[in-house]
Amino acid sequence: MKSTFVAALSALAAREVAGHATFQQLWHGSSCVRLPASNSPVTNVGSRDFICNAGARPVGGKCPVRAGGTVTVEMHQQPGDRSCNNEAIGGAHWGPVQVYLTKVADATTADGSTGWFKIFSNSWAKNPSGRVGDDDEWGTRDLSECCGRMDVKIPSDIPSGDYLLRAEALALHTAGQAGGAQFYMSCYQITVEGGGDASPATVRFPGAYSSGDPGIRVNIHGALSNYVAPGPPSTPAAPTRRPALAAPVASPPARLARLQPLLLHPAGLPRAEATLKRALWPRTASAVGLAILAAPNVR
Repeated sequence: MKSTFVAALSALAAREVAGHATFQQLWHGSSCVRLPASNSPVTNVGSRDFICNAGARPVGGKCPVRAGGTVTVEMHQQPGDRSCNNEAIGGAHWGPVQVYLTKVADATTADGSTGWFKIFSNSWAKNPSGRVGDDDEWGTRDLSECCGRMDVKIPSDIPSGDYLLRAEALALHTAGQAGGAQFYMSCYQITVEGGGDASPATVRFPGAYSSGDPGIRVNIHGALSNYVAPGPPSTPAAPTRRPALAAPVASPPARLARLQPLLLHPAGLPRAEATLKRALWPRTASAVGLAILAAPNVR
């Protein structure tokens, strides 16, 4: 058992209002995010605002991305505040983080009414030492502990051309009541280069989610034996990773003690990688490394 843990660890090493937030940046060389009008959540899954958020308007730029490449979405509570001392989304707003793509003719004019396919989901894993869902591992917890950043791999076989990329964080702290789930999303305008000819199955927004879905209407303040994030399955994509930043810290925190039970269950491997990543990189945005920040568009 110990050797399995060590081998897996080595493999992973190699490779309320105050809690509201918005996805603001895409780590790439261009500015291409449609910033919402505020950091307030969308709660009506049947609203047109559910596509790219309320007041989010097209911008002039597009971010070029290679098929099979990686982009990093970044979320913070207040526009322009990229401090790692503040949680990306605070107030114990636990829930999944998911990313979708839709193929469009022109990303600068598209309205998001075309079909979407999911390419990324950092959802939930049981905390063996936890008592209730609040204690478990969630995508938004990873997001906050990684200074608001999450790497997302673009599928290598999707066709070249323009897309909208929709990053979504779901906060479940009040989801036990009707209409209590809080969605925070932003759309990015990207152009995929060097793609293939895949044709993933798609869903529509609004329409893909129902307010009564078990991943949306759920009480996380009691014990959870299972949780399935809303929406369709993901197409193949990379697990959650963090962009290259400053030098590794000298002493990984006690969080690594939770790696072993995660590594011994296949479903826990993405969570184990996120745990290891948080331990090996400091919470700082002072060094960008190879990642290039796309500054937010300010209206």
